[in-house]
Amino acid sequence: MSEISPLVRVHVNIELSAASLQAVVAHSKKKAGTDDKGRYRVDTADALAALISTFLQEKDFEAFARDADNYR
Repeated sequence: MSEISPLVRVHVNIELSAASLQAVVAHSKKKAGTDDKGRYRVDTADALAALISTFLQEKDFEAFARDADNYR
């Protein structure tokens, strides 16, 4: 059984494809829509962080991090 621990926010530099970033920006803007002046009011960096956080939680990053073979 895994120990439940609180989540902490960390700021990191990551590498991802330009296509992935373009998809996040496009979907975030589409979901947010525009304001009355036609501007998008969405922080795409926050959207990317939320998307990555969700992915890491759903794909059990904790188990991946515990496996020493995953470190290069």
